[in-house]
Amino acid sequence: MPQTEIVMPRMGESVVEATIIKWVKNEGDKVNADETIVEIATDKVDSEIPAPAGGVLIKKLCKEGDVVAVGKPIAIISQGEMNAPVNGSASAPAPAKAPPDTKSREEIKTEWKEPVAQSSAQAPVRHASPGGKFYSPLVRSIAQKEGVSLAELEAIPGSGKEGRVTKTDILSYLPQRHANGAQAPAPAKAAGSESSTTETAKAPLPVSADDEIIEMDRMRKIIAEHMVMSKRTSPHVSSFVETDVTSMVLWREKAKAAFEKREGEKLTFTPIFIEAIIKAIKDFPLVNVSVDGTRIIRHKRINIGMAVALPSGNLIVPVIRDADRMNLVGLTRAVNDLANRARKNKLVPDDTQGGTFTLTNVGTFGNIMGTPVINQPQVAILATGVIKKKPVVLETPVGDTIGIRQMTYLSLSFDHRVVDGDMGGSFLKRVSDYLESFDINRTI
Repeated sequence: MPQTEIVMPRMGESVVEATIIKWVKNEGDKVNADETIVEIATDKVDSEIPAPAGGVLIKKLCKEGDVVAVGKPIAIISQGEMNAPVNGSASAPAPAKAPPDTKSREEIKTEWKEPVAQSSAQAPVRHASPGGKFYSPLVRSIAQKEGVSLAELEAIPGSGKEGRVTKTDILSYLPQRHANGAQAPAPAKAAGSESSTTETAKAPLPVSADDEIIEMDRMRKIIAEHMVMSKRTSPHVSSFVETDVTSMVLWREKAKAAFEKREGEKLTFTPIFIEAIIKAIKDFPLVNVSVDGTRIIRHKRINIGMAVALPSGNLIVPVIRDADRMNLVGLTRAVNDLANRARKNKLVPDDTQGGTFTLTNVGTFGNIMGTPVINQPQVAILATGVIKKKPVVLETPVGDTIGIRQMTYLSLSFDHRVVDGDMGGSFLKRVSDYLESFDINRTI
């Protein structure tokens, strides 16, 4: 009877492995072609793997929680009759030997032989530490190249699943390490203790009988770690400007119905804001950079991240790549596509990679302004507030007058290591200028 091997798919250029988070089908279950059989997760997004063919799932080669390399087999489907033998019968395939990257946490723990303090110059960094942290091939390669010991890796707070150290985490750590001349950080516990940890033991918070304890979900843990890492990495400074967007609002109100009829897309304010940001970045290219130690990496491509609130209450930032090459129609299509797929959990890992600048809209919640946290390894993030009608003093050739205008606040958080107040403030004002000078007679 023909059999089909299901492998961990390649989900993007930057993804080399993923974690099995939930089996939707069990051994012996009938599956249809393109029906979801397992849910997987990378450091950024969750995805589903569909069955490549119909049949019976006769063997799962990985357990929930296993980290599996791209291209490795995870299950076997028997095609043909739906009553195919399962688990050990004569026609069932011999159990496949799980590849090294699909071993469980406990299995890897038992194989660890290196002492925590051993230098990476003496031995390569393996998949997991004595504390149970997993390390991807890319992280291990960077650690080996930079001479980061196992004890140092243990001490780096990870923003990945279950505290896993990601590429961003280790690259953010290296500049601090070089600046401080740091060696392996001393673990919080004594060498003879049961396990090593870098966190000082904290007294548990008091919980009363009527308090509810809610465990963070996987994405919330990732967000929490990433935000703490960003604050630790970058000295945040925020600037604000009030902007008259009356022309933009009136133009959109006039154009949105015809635009939707012609393009099949809803015209929101987001692509218009992104367009203004792109123009300002071209005027101030040093806002479109990343920091690597004492090196400033100036990005030629302008990849705009846009924060999207999910139904779960979490936030994700998909990226519009080469946004500067798109016109307003193209930006609108990209914004709507990413936002819709984000809310339906249909993003692939590469959709959240490679951003060079981020836009977030706190006005969605009725807020007038915000001080967003920089999305590392970027150096700036712009927030737009709610658009409201306000009485404003208007200068005219015959004197000042009071008018009702559509006003909003823009705020910019920037990394003061490389963006000083003059550049940050001037960039924000330039974005405001482009919005205020929006052509109300524009055609698209």
